[in-house]
Amino acid sequence: MASISKAGRSFSDASLLRARLQDAIRLSGLRRGPGFVGFLDERERAEVERLLSRELRLPGGSYGFFGGYEGAERTYLGLFPDGELPPHAEYPLGTIAFHYRKDAALTHRDLLGGILSCGIRRDKLGDILCGSGEHAGLAVVFLEKDLIAFLSGQLDRIGREGVRPDPDYTGELPLTRQYEEMTDTVASPRLDAVVKVMIRASREAAARLIETGQVEQNHIPCLTVSAVVKEGDTLSIRGRGRFLVDRIGPPTKKGRLFLSIRRCL
Repeated sequence: MASISKAGRSFSDASLLRARLQDAIRLSGLRRGPGFVGFLDERERAEVERLLSRELRLPGGSYGFFGGYEGAERTYLGLFPDGELPPHAEYPLGTIAFHYRKDAALTHRDLLGGILSCGIRRDKLGDILCGSGEHAGLAVVFLEKDLIAFLSGQLDRIGREGVRPDPDYTGELPLTRQYEEMTDTVASPRLDAVVKVMIRASREAAARLIETGQVEQNHIPCLTVSAVVKEGDTLSIRGRGRFLVDRIGPPTKKGRLFLSIRRCL
């Protein structure tokens, strides 16, 4: 049966996320089968990984995240007591596409609002990809599989725009992300030094952003200016965007470090 309740509910409350995770671990152990917690945003995923590595035990088991496609932002958490990660096909996920006029230009907010208005919880929904260019007039939604039939029968209009549901869509996905590549050098891999380059400002200005909680490292607020930035880190700066760190180093002849990053557009 589809899981439907008050629209918009998610795991934004850390205590709720922890409780759901504990329940899933317990039930997975009792059933000796996989347990699933729901879709998590990137900050919630980071918190779950922290909990599972430091506080909550998953004896002999393993866990994995999958959002329906490579590079998904919202991912579904699976707990597996036998210790082996199953194929992605075993996650209870599916897709539904919506087709509409190419010049309608529906946005992510439009699609999300329409779906939540049907009474579906936010943690039942993954990424929503809205097409443009050659994919104009197409939006693809990742969600729990048992909601596909329900949503297909409920949603044929978003705002004033008519939409045609396409359940279990397997076609091409709209372009998900675009990036602007940036290269520079930094004095060190300290967080304040890297943020300074990202915002094109002074190191003092970068330090103020960090100390006032406006910088996240791997989706968790970091207040330490001397925190070490590593290759593969994601840095989010309030009002400035999100940046992916591709490379730090090697050192230049003057002792600085090459820095290669991408800013999400």
